[in-house]
Amino acid sequence: MHPLVNIAVSAARRAGKTVMHKSYRIDQLKFDFKGARDFVTNVDVQAEEQIVETIQEAYPNHTIIAEEQHSIPGSDIEWIIDPLDGTLNYIHGVPQYSISIAIRQNGQLMHAVVYNPVQEELFTASRGVGAYLNDKRIRASDTRKLDYALIGTGFPYRELDNVELWIAIFRELAKKTAGVRRPGSAALDLAYVACGRFDGFWESGLKLWDMAAGALLVQEAGGIISDFNGDQEFLQTGMIIAGNSHLYDDLAGIIQRKYRECHPKKRTA
Repeated sequence: MHPLVNIAVSAARRAGKTVMHKSYRIDQLKFDFKGARDFVTNVDVQAEEQIVETIQEAYPNHTIIAEEQHSIPGSDIEWIIDPLDGTLNYIHGVPQYSISIAIRQNGQLMHAVVYNPVQEELFTASRGVGAYLNDKRIRASDTRKLDYALIGTGFPYRELDNVELWIAIFRELAKKTAGVRRPGSAALDLAYVACGRFDGFWESGLKLWDMAAGALLVQEAGGIISDFNGDQEFLQTGMIIAGNSHLYDDLAGIIQRKYRECHPKKRTA
């Protein structure tokens, strides 16, 4: 395992212990609103502090980009951190959330860790080396028809202007797939595409830290990632489509067509 991944794993596991310990006393959680339908808890903040501390002990000059409060400039190596992806689930005691850490160098995603502390599932990837779940190689699914596909998604809770687009996409995919699921942690949803539990995934209104690690997992597992234009600007646009290599074209075709219909003045591929 690459040294940077080792540190990312250590940071994720450390934060995971805190997340799980605090989960048994949900009644003592303190939370605030970052925006409409967007929460932050004292656990998010504490977990992020632990991740940043672990990274800086090993690499004090690296750049930190984290969700809650850290933006620390440094070298061309950037750590992109979501200390608790799925905070709303966590607040309500729903056991579906994750810790996401990606490492980007010179603008290119190089390493990824997504950790599910509830099930102790550790997803890792390094560019050109592959994707792994608890040290076992994983691949995107081999499902070849949308009729048989299970697709993950997330509601556009931050950008309500995209609700109609989401409904339009869901309406068509509900008819053409085996099912659509919305678990509530984009990083973990993308990890599920990487290991074949989901055959595809789409969401809009995401932030950099929501999807950076998961995107690399999908790519290294043989899947395909794009934005709603079919380009590789998903980290900038916050709109992401992921799928296995067999279904991606059909899935992306539906999403891009609906995007074009809902936003006729915006370019699509």
